[in-house]
This record gives sequence, C-alpha cells and structure tokens, in this order.
Amino acid sequence: MLVDRAADESPTPWPAAYPEGYAVVDVETTGLARDDRIVSAAVYQLDARGQVEDQWYTLVNPQRDPGPVWIHGLTTEVLADAPLFPEIADELAKRLDGRVLVAHNAAFDWSMLAREYARANVTAPVRQRLCTIALSKELGLPLPNHKLESLAAHYGVVQQRAHHALDDARVLAETFRPSLRLAAETGLRLPLLACQPLTEWSDAPAPTRSASIGYQPSYRSGTWRQSRKRPACPYPNPGRYKEGEQLIQGMRVAISGDTSVDRELLEDRAIEAGLHIATSVSRLTSLLVTNDPGSLTSKTAKARSFGTPVIDEAAFMQLLLHVVPAREGK
Repeated sequence: MLVDRAADESPTPWPAAYPEGYAVVDVETTGLARDDRIVSAAVYQLDARGQVEDQWYTLVNPQRDPGPVWIHGLTTEVLADAPLFPEIADELAKRLDGRVLVAHNAAFDWSMLAREYARANVTAPVRQRLCTIALSKELGLPLPNHKLESLAAHYGVVQQRAHHALDDARVLAETFRPSLRLAAETGLRLPLLACQPLTEWSDAPAPTRSASIGYQPSYRSGTWRQSRKRPACPYPNPGRYKEGEQLIQGMRVAISGDTSVDRELLEDRAIEAGLHIATSVSRLTSLLVTNDPGSLTSKTAKARSFGTPVIDEAAFMQLLLHVVPAREGK
C-alpha cells in the first residue's frame, strides 16, 4: 500500500503550467533491442499533485523467449498463459490517456510502449513524458548515482521486489511525489519531453552484423550472460559526437559509473546499433556516457582533458533509437 506522507500537509501553491495528471510506469522486457518485447507492465495513476488514484499491473506474453530471467524473474512457464499485448492495449491506454508518462529513464519505457502499440496497430495515447532521472538532476538531489534504489533511499522508500514492474512503479510513484512537491515549491519548470507515437511497424529485426562477424546479440542464449567477449566493430570511427546531432555507426562510446539500465544490456544495445563500446577513454573516443559527469573516475578525467563530449544515460538511450548508418566507402 502506498503511504501518502503529504496527506496532512497544507496545500502548496501550485504552478498553473504543471500537468493535470501523471501515469507512473514501469515495464520489464525481453531486452533492449528494436524487436524486444514487454513481459510485464505496471501503472500508478497520480493526480495533479501526485496523489495516487489507482494502480494496475499485468503480465504480458512476449511470444518469444523472455530474455534476462535473472533480472525480471519471469520464465516462459510463468508467461505462457499471460495475455498478449493487443489484449491489454486498450486497458493500458485508458490508464495512460491524458497523463504525462513518468518513468525512471523514460526514454526506454516510452520506446518499448510505442513499439508495442505500433505492432498492435494502435496509437499510444501518450504525448509527453517526464524522466525522474532528469527531474532529480534539475532538483539537485544529493544522490550517489541515478539508480532507482538510490532515489528510494534518499526519500526513505523501501524497495520490496526490485525489477518487479508493480513494485518498481510503486517505489517510483512514492519518490516522484516529494520530488514533484519540491519542484512546485521552487517554481521549477518540469523537464517534460514530447512523445511522437509510432504509426507503422515491421517485425523484421533491425539489420545487424551477425552474419559477417558471427555475433548474435541475443538474450535467448543461456551462455550470453557469462560471455562478455565483444566482436570487433566493422565500421570505421566517424569521429566525435556533436551535440544536437545523431550517433553514427562506428562511433567509439565509453560508459562510466552506475547505469539505471543493466550495464550489460545497455552495452549490447549499443553494439547492436553498430557502435563501438570502448573500455577506456582516449583521443579517439566519440562520446562518454555517465550519469555523474562530476565524478573523479579515470574516464571522466580523461574525457575532460581530451574534450570528449559527455552525455547522460537517458540522452544516450534516446540517441540509440536513431543511429545513422555508417557512410559507405569511408
């Protein structure tokens, strides 16, 4: 049961421009690739001031291997009798409609939902999203990293079942409410981003280089988690990432510090997109991804000395959705 710690507090003057309602969402998935599927979803509906109105949870049969069971705990047997996404699409849509989608690393949750709705030939009723990682940064919360567990610890919220969609959504709702109040009290402009629903979809997986280099970026293999030997990137390095532009296949990307998405899944998603995951930062590094650019790690120090561009995980996840193909003949 979500405890309302603000129920007895006097009303806070509320910014008129703030949204009228929120849908706090968490989805568990078979992986991070374009053709991966949702295996469970949860929604906490909140009113304009963050008070809980309703909660909802469902399993979803992905019609394929469930992927990283060691993360979400949902086996093929558990999901066998679960509804397909088209069977829960309308019910989920009712809970999202007219609300801002709130998630921890919202670019990921939104992209998974948008793809599932496009597969079902339905338009997702989401027009704006709010990432709680971005909100925490805007508020300047003193967090050691940007994991959900750190945000929960900051507000004294107890996590009961990590990577269970309903409990993750509960924890996020309970931490979002005080963040929302703090934003309102300080007059902060919420970091809202527009969502453009997908209107067409093909289930053909995105092109990969597995045929030419023997790499199968899949979560279906029982040996995937133990084997971390990466294939050589077949694309030349096109240079550094430029702010406001897209990533290009062959770019060398280094990741530093904690990530909210499982690090191995994040790295494999980048490799699938045609990027080179580097273990260190050099003058050839195109981009450093870190949620804590002020940290004193060797990677961030080298990035500063080399002038390497630095972005956070949420921005990187968004860029991964549209990586530009390598230039032929280069």
